[in-house]
Amino acid sequence: MNKDAKQFLFDLLSTPSPSGNEWAIQERWMEYVQPYADQLDTDTIGNAIATLNPDASFKILLAGHCDEIGFMINHIEDNGFLRFQKVGGISHKIAPGMKVRILGYKQQIVGVVGANAEHHGGLKDGFSFEDLYIDCGAKDKKEIAAYVQIGDLAVYERETEELLNDRISGRGLDNRTGAFIVAEVLRRLATSRKKTKVGVYSVSTISEEIGLHGAYFAGAGIQPDAAIACDVTFATDYPGVNKSKYGDVKVGGGPVLAKGSPIHPVLNTLLEKAAKRKKYALQYELTPAGTGTDADRIRFTGKGVPVALVSLPLRYMHSPVEVVSLQDIEQEIELLVELIQQLDGKEDLRPVLPPANKANKRANKSNKRANKSSKSKKRTTSK
Repeated sequence: MNKDAKQFLFDLLSTPSPSGNEWAIQERWMEYVQPYADQLDTDTIGNAIATLNPDASFKILLAGHCDEIGFMINHIEDNGFLRFQKVGGISHKIAPGMKVRILGYKQQIVGVVGANAEHHGGLKDGFSFEDLYIDCGAKDKKEIAAYVQIGDLAVYERETEELLNDRISGRGLDNRTGAFIVAEVLRRLATSRKKTKVGVYSVSTISEEIGLHGAYFAGAGIQPDAAIACDVTFATDYPGVNKSKYGDVKVGGGPVLAKGSPIHPVLNTLLEKAAKRKKYALQYELTPAGTGTDADRIRFTGKGVPVALVSLPLRYMHSPVEVVSLQDIEQEIELLVELIQQLDGKEDLRPVLPPANKANKRANKSNKRANKSSKSKKRTTSK
């Protein structure tokens, strides 16, 4: 990963993007991909779409959602404290004592989630979001109302930090890393000496955390022949995780492919072959009924879309200290580049072929062998 790409990743991670307020991060995303895209557009829900080879008949969609979990202000107390509710699968148990950034209707302001002192009894067991509040230092309702109104969103105030062994930690790695990956794949394809023969649609999707909304619009609008969702999945390589129940997935262990009914077997096979060519290790997760990612919605658009899911191993999901490996990110980017550069646009993605097609394939293989044999004999004779 070059210096500019790494800076772009960190820029994305520092840009607040709770579900429903992704506009600032989309602008930053488009700014990065603009020099490399043949077309750059947005749609009516707010997805950002960068396209390479828009005239190609075969289209592959890469989706990485840019939204993060957060909070929504739902009440302003007379004394200026703010009550809030969750946006997406965020846990109230982590919130006490944390700093938050409120995306106020006039300006952004910082507050803290109050935590009752242990000397006064601390937080009661079984507390919920209703027991929590945000303190911005306001004296009363009138003062805070000059900055914040009902419905404003907030995220944890947490900068991304580099850890040992090429790991990074921060909030919203789920899944602004995915939005980064699909942008970087397009950049590398566009700047590669090797020609890309298919249409590539890299999409920074919105509102995945609250219902996969952007993914449906992307799939319905683009109508791709195949799609790959780039998301994160649960690493299980830290203390207290039951690996026999949740699988064995390691940060730094390589990209993770999903296996299960929603996942298209031919796409997975192509990904596995690409990994073998790159000599990358792959990890696996099981998704027997649904993936819980953009792939689920894209799959059911148009006439139906073959989908695969490639994920980053991530520790501490939906917390402000999520951890991923930069090496895993790099390998996922290179894996997808390798896959797409091998596509010629004539791929038959049907996992089961009718008998006539099988007979034709056997005949074609037989003819190829015969042609090779004939050419070999001619070379021998000429010598």
